[in-house]
Amino acid sequence: MPDLHDLVTTLAAPWVVLSPRSGQLTGAGAEGVYARDRRILSRLEVTVDGRQPKPVQLDEPATSTTRYVAVLDALGDDGHDPTVWLKRTRQMDGDGVTERITLVNRSHGTVDCELALALGTDLAGTAAVRSEAAMDLPMIEPTSDGDALHWEDSSGTRVSVSFEPAPDLNHSWRLRIESGQEATVTLRLSATFAPADGFSIEPPRARPVYDGFQIDCDDRRVGRWVRRSLDDLAGLQLAADGGERYLGAGPPWYLTLFGRDSLISAGMLIPIDPELAAGTLRALAAYQGTKVDPGSAEQPGKIPHELRAEVADHGGGLVLPAAYYGTHDATQLWITTLHKAWRWGMPADEVRTLLPNLQRALTWIRDFADPDGDGFLEYVDESGHGLANQGWKDSRDSVQWLDGTLATAPIALCEVQGYAYAAAIAGADLLDAFALAGGDAWREWAAGLRERFRASFWVDGYPAIALDGAKRPVAGPASNMGHLLGTGLLDESEEAAVARQLAGPDLDSGFGLRTLSKAMTRFNPLGYHTGSVWPHDTAMTVQGLYAAGHAATATSYVRGLVDAAEVFGYRLPELYGGAGSEEESRPTPYPLSCRPQAWAAASAIAVVIAALGIEPDVPAGTLSISPAEDFAWRRIELHGIRIGDHELTVAFADGVLTVR
Repeated sequence: MPDLHDLVTTLAAPWVVLSPRSGQLTGAGAEGVYARDRRILSRLEVTVDGRQPKPVQLDEPATSTTRYVAVLDALGDDGHDPTVWLKRTRQMDGDGVTERITLVNRSHGTVDCELALALGTDLAGTAAVRSEAAMDLPMIEPTSDGDALHWEDSSGTRVSVSFEPAPDLNHSWRLRIESGQEATVTLRLSATFAPADGFSIEPPRARPVYDGFQIDCDDRRVGRWVRRSLDDLAGLQLAADGGERYLGAGPPWYLTLFGRDSLISAGMLIPIDPELAAGTLRALAAYQGTKVDPGSAEQPGKIPHELRAEVADHGGGLVLPAAYYGTHDATQLWITTLHKAWRWGMPADEVRTLLPNLQRALTWIRDFADPDGDGFLEYVDESGHGLANQGWKDSRDSVQWLDGTLATAPIALCEVQGYAYAAAIAGADLLDAFALAGGDAWREWAAGLRERFRASFWVDGYPAIALDGAKRPVAGPASNMGHLLGTGLLDESEEAAVARQLAGPDLDSGFGLRTLSKAMTRFNPLGYHTGSVWPHDTAMTVQGLYAAGHAATATSYVRGLVDAAEVFGYRLPELYGGAGSEEESRPTPYPLSCRPQAWAAASAIAVVIAALGIEPDVPAGTLSISPAEDFAWRRIELHGIRIGDHELTVAFADGVLTVR
């Protein structure tokens, strides 16, 4: 799989460019321009008089804009000072890429030179690039109509690059630039796509800018983190067939609608953009399962895992259909996100239209999520080509015993039970509020799950990550237990036990929560789910810790995330190394990590709202704001928090809360 971390990302979904710091696209690894699950352009190299410019500067003023500066040592005045520069400004929008290439002459004489472009594409699918199968694909021969170059494949995808001014036949320009002057060549990259057989990945009709939300904190890093995260979240937004906005999970592999990722991210953003959550709920409801299909893991009432335009062959036997349902938690998360959106003020008529989907989702929990009838929700891949693990830790080795032995399926993850409990209670509240039957039955079901969990999951003073196929609790501390906090599945003493476990140095890296305890035999600080740190995992645990009243531990994790955000230029990656602050002054990057990534970016908002303890109940007409006792900052002020039809300013300074 090609590395991503060191690549520069310029983004306005569904379009994204991944380049090295030079801005040159050579076709190596994951470099390229992508849109709608295709690599649209794999090569875009600029040379001047046959020489590569020497990069000296990179500027990222916005998620959708990147500026590159290089110097041309062979041109201009003699001496050490560079006097001829090459500037590139790459600007994305939802329909393509505009790039301005400018030669600047600061020398004392006239510069005569040839600027040339080398362009090419294989139009590989993103899954083929990710699995490196694209390395064997031939480049497509372009055609030219004089003003533009075109590439087209058998699927009907057609890529076009137009130029201003027009180049010569070799795609080059003979430039004569007087002293103190400059010359610019502009190219526009666009594409047309054949109608999708599956899900259509579209840009949003209007991309938000989030300038109505402002934050002022005595720790300046917090404001920088939040602002860059919001800019990235705007860039990650896409639209479903009906125009409903949602967040693509992360470029370039995951820029489409995911059940789990899109719901968690949109749920974290409800205080700023409640319409995003509503759109995500509706977009996923449109693809809610209607039949039993082991090949796609579809079941009636189930919310999908991911939706794409076509089948994705990721290599290694992992072949996912365009609509894939292999997730055992997205359905519960859909219910709890609907409940949260309702509490924050989602209009009653919008909630009401989704109640049939709510009822079908609850039915899936009862009738399909527990195939062996033992009272727990468990999964097993029946297709032979799907995901072996179907929680958020979906890698092959994410559920393992103390000695590193992999747990055997079917697997009942602990957090999946917590989400199910919360979904049952949330569903019951919604059924009652809209005068539908079944609320009491779901509360009774949740109470039974709580008792069964208490009897079966606890081992060595903490909840096991899962029960394996033999119904044995899989021992070994992991971050999953943090997701139980605040769900209601645990009582007060059990939440305290989990908080104590999470406070230990084996899980707290100093830069966030390790996915697996450092004490485990197979702990790997750069293991995808076996020792690394995922910001969203930490943030969801922080939300639970604050909700359960364990503020000191929560605040420790918040400070770790802020420290990590500073290291990564306030753009937290999907995940990073878990060696910890005792071993390194800055977390080691995970080479394959998407950056930006939706739930990593949304975590900035989640932890700030959780620290302030903002809990509205618009249907009941109440608002609770309870800042944590061990607060992370001396002063913070948020402007533009949206609750129902109102926007609030919440300030907390030196222990004094102000709301207006």
